[in-house]
Amino acid sequence: MTTTSEMLALFLEENFQEFLQSWRDRVVIAENDKYIEEVMKNGLQMFELVKRAIRNPLSDDEIKVLAQKVAQERVEANTNISEFVFNVNAGRSEIIKWVGSSGIRIEDLRPYLEEINGVFDRFSYYAVRFYTEIKEQQLKEKVNYIDQTHKERLTILGQMSSSFVHEFRNPLTSIIGFTKLLKYDYPELPYLDVMSHELDQLNYRISQFLHVSRKEIIESKKEKFLVFSLLGELIEFLYPSLVDGDVQVKSHLDSQVYIKGNKEELRQVFLNLIMNSIDALQQVKGNRKITISCTFENDEIHIKVANNGPEISAETVEAIFEPFYTTKELGTGIGLYICRKLVEKHEGSIVCTSSPEETAFTVTIPAAKEEQKTGMLL
Repeated sequence: MTTTSEMLALFLEENFQEFLQSWRDRVVIAENDKYIEEVMKNGLQMFELVKRAIRNPLSDDEIKVLAQKVAQERVEANTNISEFVFNVNAGRSEIIKWVGSSGIRIEDLRPYLEEINGVFDRFSYYAVRFYTEIKEQQLKEKVNYIDQTHKERLTILGQMSSSFVHEFRNPLTSIIGFTKLLKYDYPELPYLDVMSHELDQLNYRISQFLHVSRKEIIESKKEKFLVFSLLGELIEFLYPSLVDGDVQVKSHLDSQVYIKGNKEELRQVFLNLIMNSIDALQQVKGNRKITISCTFENDEIHIKVANNGPEISAETVEAIFEPFYTTKELGTGIGLYICRKLVEKHEGSIVCTSSPEETAFTVTIPAAKEEQKTGMLL
């Protein structure tokens, strides 16, 4: 006596060509898909799996073989996974339609319909899972490639910077020296202050390239110094730029807060933050203001450099400390990157926050061990 499973399998085999044609008419395949023929073969293999499942339930391993093959092909064809899911469900619908027209009583068909749906469900699950795993691995490889490329860029930049520094620093040092001699011999000579300031700025820019060219920022001598003195010297140094940019500076600094670290490196950090603020404020009409504050809390010093310039978008805030990222037309994208590296070297952190009212960079650094005072406004 012929069993229901044998009758159903025989019916599907006899109507295979009609089923396959109906499925072909429904599937979605891009014209440039290099696996077009494989899609048809995969449909045929899926059909065979269903026929086998009608006779005997399939193991996961039997389904995984086809699912992994299809997933790999869909990744290599660079198609959206939704296209694949649609085609699988189209095949499911066609088979169930043909099973329903077999003439077998619905009560007898019910367990086989459940088995067919189970096969398609497991196949879809494993195919999508394998597809996702392959895509994630590709993404990981791309990230590793980008990281490696970035390291190579830094190496090349380091080589260029070394050559650049040797080519320009010697004559620059001579010009700075002769400018100081002129200032000493002719103190009333106009424009020498401006020349001296601009030469110092150029020397600072060259130093930035020196820092970014190094694989790791080298160890340097640490000393204990007053935050008040460091920032006061910076404001005085930048006075010509502040006047030229029509920028006012207000400071709220505790005169007795100490930091232990490399003074020149931290000087570079705050110099860059203030100069960036001056540049940003050139987009503002009217009152241009930079506020520098320092507070002491939980053995940490928080130094904030804020300005009332344009708001920075959330996307830019996320990327602003990455190397070579810049919003300036002629920017290098290394200034804030160097700031972050130098601050982290001092076991600290730097964050940026921005709103329509204020954009602020806050540097947090451990205080000198002896420091016990709290921040006060002056």
